[in-house]
Amino acid sequence: MLALGTAAPDFSLPDTSGKLVSLTQFQDAPALLVTFICNHCPYVKHIRAGLAKLGREYQRRGVAVVAINANDAQNYPDDSPASMVAEVRAAGYTFPYLYDESQAVAQFYRAACTPDFFLFDRQRRLVYRGQFDNSRPGNEEPVTGRDLRAALDAVLAGQPVPAAQKPSLGCNIKWKPGNEPEYFRPA
Repeated sequence: MLALGTAAPDFSLPDTSGKLVSLTQFQDAPALLVTFICNHCPYVKHIRAGLAKLGREYQRRGVAVVAINANDAQNYPDDSPASMVAEVRAAGYTFPYLYDESQAVAQFYRAACTPDFFLFDRQRRLVYRGQFDNSRPGNEEPVTGRDLRAALDAVLAGQPVPAAQKPSLGCNIKWKPGNEPEYFRPA
């Protein structure tokens, strides 16, 4: 996992309209939330309405929110840029949804699954990398975003985010053949 305190890795990726979106565009935000998601993962589908709601709420509070899809679209066509356009509409995302075709950004962030959440403070230092909440497909827990909301609220209040953080669970990022990062390969 990316270590707490790490500076936000830079990115410049196209959104669903083809416009490049980069880390520097969010320099004035009090916090930056980078999420790695995709269109077809059942874990993402399970939380997508809650993620869209969280995005709207925290964007109104000044938080910069961005989602990145790094899946291999050739082998997983449901995650293609064209399908991402439809997903933004269907999910109601109000934040940029970017495509990491080279998968380099996902590797820089050490992203492992979808969904995977990385919260950076005003200085763009990682303060949270963990789960949305305890809800999973089929476990009957409500989708609340409790864990991520607590971290966001702490950052916005100028308070420390607890270091005890539960890793996110979901589908593995679909790496292109031969592109699996070292941290992803079994030991």
